[in-house]
Amino acid sequence: MKAFVLITLAVSLAIFPENADAHVPYIERQDYSASKPFHVQDIEQSIALYAWLQTDGTHPSDDVDVATFVIEGPTRFYTELLVPACPSSIDFVPWFLVAGPGLPEISVEIPFALPEGYGAIVVPNVEPGTDRETFYEPFGGKSYYKGPILDMELSSPGQYAVYYWDPYAMGGDYVGVLGFKEIWKPKDIARAMVVTPLIRNDRELHTSCIPE
Repeated sequence: MKAFVLITLAVSLAIFPENADAHVPYIERQDYSASKPFHVQDIEQSIALYAWLQTDGTHPSDDVDVATFVIEGPTRFYTELLVPACPSSIDFVPWFLVAGPGLPEISVEIPFALPEGYGAIVVPNVEPGTDRETFYEPFGGKSYYKGPILDMELSSPGQYAVYYWDPYAMGGDYVGVLGFKEIWKPKDIARAMVVTPLIRNDRELHTSCIPE
């Protein structure tokens, strides 16, 4: 079965990369902190960051994940925040924001500091306990709660950062989708062949996905 999945994935991505309904997968091996963020090479290429927010249950700022990228001119920026549809995540509703030069001054309170001179667009999630629509993602073999989406143009050249955090200090696993172009280079296909079986076997999760 695993061999079939890998062969199907490799053939699909190699022959029909522009039609592949998948993102290049990355699993958080060490915390994507502000001091050691995940560096996105091409913000237009569609990738998926499988990560998690750890908390002691009292402080929203316990864990803030950060991904950075650089643009040289007007660029379309797309991102989406997903949560595995697991019993342990039913009330897990993380937020995100994009920060950088030329963005408006932030108008809501956040539990961390932005770099000096940065503005930000804050994208909230629904309230805990809110019913959320789910969808099935075939490559990873699991269902996800649909989350907030931000699709906009960034104009000012420079470095930007996407911050993920949990304002309710519940903690859990999430997927940060970045980019809108399905671009598959040979190294991306090789990565997917290694990472996809881990995701299909819940090896990227830190919380249980077994029905209670």
